[in-house]
Amino acid sequence: MKQHLIFASAALALAGCATGNQMAGRAPADVIPPPSMVSELDTAAATNAIDNPNRPETDTERDDLRRPMDVLAFMGIPTGVSILEMEAGGGYFTEIFSRYVGEDGKVYMQNPASFDAFLGNALEQRLDGLDNVEYVKANFDELPLEDASMDVATWFQGPHELWYSPEGSDALVTNPDDSFPEIFRVLKPGARFVVIDHSAPEGSPATVGGETHRIDPQIIRDLGMEAGFILVAESDLFDNPDDDLSANIFEEAVRGRTDQVMMMFEKPATAPAP
Repeated sequence: MKQHLIFASAALALAGCATGNQMAGRAPADVIPPPSMVSELDTAAATNAIDNPNRPETDTERDDLRRPMDVLAFMGIPTGVSILEMEAGGGYFTEIFSRYVGEDGKVYMQNPASFDAFLGNALEQRLDGLDNVEYVKANFDELPLEDASMDVATWFQGPHELWYSPEGSDALVTNPDDSFPEIFRVLKPGARFVVIDHSAPEGSPATVGGETHRIDPQIIRDLGMEAGFILVAESDLFDNPDDDLSANIFEEAVRGRTDQVMMMFEKPATAPAP
């Protein structure tokens, strides 16, 4: 697994990722931190969060597909930070983030109100004992958080939802174009925004997000940079050349094994000169 750096000619290997891959019986992955950031991953904390015996078996069974250690290594964040977890769903990563950031950190677990219909009481069970997690029920473009208050934001397997309207439920977003600027608003200067999503064929319209639940990676790049972010790194961790990119992600042949893009954006530490 390689990282494609956008603004650098040299990079550092991240030792923590190798530990995570050996745990899962894989060869160490070559994870490279973004050039503008020194990785601050706490490998021991990450290992403890992922190996925690209180994690549900239904979560640990998905670890080989979701690659949580590699994702944390790519993010390269320290403990004790505040994380905005966009579209957290049932909370697979919420639990890992909660245990990783620890008592001094905070996780804001965001889902739109319409997710209530399929989450049921699973959310209550998930949050039991995760005292540093606050649930945020809001549309993607209307976050009830203060300006420049978050250290990190994630949006895993989700930006394509900006063009999806659940049948019989409230919309997930008022204006798709406002979501990335809203995330930019709540992040601190210098903060990181990490995105993972299911790949659609190059040149696909954004509307396929409401059909196959995929997105052309270039749309994510454009949304991020138009909002003011700098794209600092991409990863091929979830590349799958056997995925034809056109199948609905819920089809049995590809479910859980889609080709996915992973990107890291950065909010500039200082405003650009006029």
